[in-house]
Amino acid sequence: MKPPESLAQTEKSTEGKLPVASPESVRRYVVTLLRRNRGIFFALVGLNAVAAAASIVGPQVLGSIVEKIGQGADNAYVNKVALIFLVALLVQTVFTRWARIRGAVLGESILADLREDFLTRVVALPPGVVERAGTGDLVTRTTTDVDRLSWAVRLAVPEIAIALVTATLVFAALIFTAPILALSWLFAVPVIGVVTRWYFKRAPYAYRHEMSSYAAVNSGIAETVDAGRTVEAYRLGDARVRRTDNAIKRWISWERYTLYLRTIFFPSIEISYVLPLAAVLGLGGWLYIDGQVSLAQVTAAVLYTQMLIEPVDIILMWYDELQVGQASMARLIGVHDVPDPVTDGTHEPQSSDLHVNDVRYGYREGRDVLHGVSMDIEPGDRVAIVGPSGAGKSTLGRLLAGLHAPRTGTIDMGGVTLATMPTEKVRRHVALVTQEHHVFIGTLRDNLLLARPDSSDTQLWEALGSVDAAEWAQTLPQGLLTELGTGRHKLTSAQAQQLALARLVLADPHTLVLDEATSLLDPRAARHLEQSLAAVLEGRTVIAIAHRLMTAHDAKRVVVVEDGKITESGSHDELVTAGGAYAALWRSWRDED
Repeated sequence: MKPPESLAQTEKSTEGKLPVASPESVRRYVVTLLRRNRGIFFALVGLNAVAAAASIVGPQVLGSIVEKIGQGADNAYVNKVALIFLVALLVQTVFTRWARIRGAVLGESILADLREDFLTRVVALPPGVVERAGTGDLVTRTTTDVDRLSWAVRLAVPEIAIALVTATLVFAALIFTAPILALSWLFAVPVIGVVTRWYFKRAPYAYRHEMSSYAAVNSGIAETVDAGRTVEAYRLGDARVRRTDNAIKRWISWERYTLYLRTIFFPSIEISYVLPLAAVLGLGGWLYIDGQVSLAQVTAAVLYTQMLIEPVDIILMWYDELQVGQASMARLIGVHDVPDPVTDGTHEPQSSDLHVNDVRYGYREGRDVLHGVSMDIEPGDRVAIVGPSGAGKSTLGRLLAGLHAPRTGTIDMGGVTLATMPTEKVRRHVALVTQEHHVFIGTLRDNLLLARPDSSDTQLWEALGSVDAAEWAQTLPQGLLTELGTGRHKLTSAQAQQLALARLVLADPHTLVLDEATSLLDPRAARHLEQSLAAVLEGRTVIAIAHRLMTAHDAKRVVVVEDGKITESGSHDELVTAGGAYAALWRSWRDED
């Protein structure tokens, strides 16, 4: 059975824009994780070594009993040997339990480190990278991939470590007891080696694309749900269903291929386990009859061979599970391969003026949204950016807020290029507020303190009051201590947007980019909120992506964007008098109003 499609086809159709780490990167990262947890790891190996050493006493004792009873040993000898066996069994039990506890701790420690590293990196990703990747791929990595990896890390890593130590000591005991009988494993090793090489040559590739195709299913469904109204308006439902069906078919085809690999691998391995056991019985019996080995050696060798099957089987079984884990880990740590923007944190803007110089930008290569945009914004300016839908207004706003870097051209703030400033520094100077908002799980106070952790309750209430949110906030069951978020007190869309604006007041940046910041409020409430914000915005630079032209009417300067270019710039009265595109928009809006 061949893979469902070629590597190039799969990567083109199912890979997200977030990278997937190479096998070498995964191995280096695993070594790093083990180095961080080396104390627990070596404790696990040491404890299991004691347990394995105690376990190899059993076959020696049983072999000795079988041979001595054949020679007429008395009960005293048997009781003595049985006592040794029981002591060894007790030691093995105690240390095995101890080793498994440490193994569980190791798995949880590694998983905790991995999750922390992943979350830290994801939070630090440039916003533009996250937006281009889409929510489906990122959500799949943070949920499905973490779940699959947690299973592998919690169980596979400690189980393989324990099995490797056990297999090494048991095989060493087999060689020490009867070197010639240890050669029986030569019948199994070639079979295991060939089948294992065949399987693991294909499995990582297959599991990687199985998960990538599953991520594509999630991405497609998430995009369809997010754009539900657009899909309905443009009658794209059938096309989206076909796309989802194709993604599901691709995912199922990879599921079938990985199942096919397992149906070849596991039966072949099970058959290979019979070969050394049959060989040691046959060869051991012949050598015993020939007088070259004792009955005790044959008995111990048979028991050691039987003991070896279990750890070898565990290693192969869990190594297969690690292939799933490796694919998930490659996707998780792949976010570390996202290149950081080249930044220079040594320079601080000397003022809040913004200079946009011949900026071009596109979300796709070869298809620019903005074409040669240039403009200057002085400190304290009130600029409204207007234009028809799809003209590039929001894209320009995101560039002015530092979320994206221009493809060509520059945006400078106070003599420093915005694209070279670290994200944390940009956020201290300029903030973007959109119609998108999020209420985090926690109290109302927690949600507000995200903007400025050292704020007092008085400052929090003042911020809420400045955006007309104090009235409803005071009616909450526990005021600032009311729990918000999923499964807790639910805010309306308008209240959630007011909460986002209150955070903005607390953050206190000198430049604000408002992109439909009041879109979820009815026109009267939006107008009232904008009037309330006027006092808060006094003295700050405000760039408003205006969809309601009343916002443009109140602005000091209006910039008209059409087809990615600035076609007009001036005050409201000047542009209305000029009779151009803005005047047409104003007349149309007034007629509708």
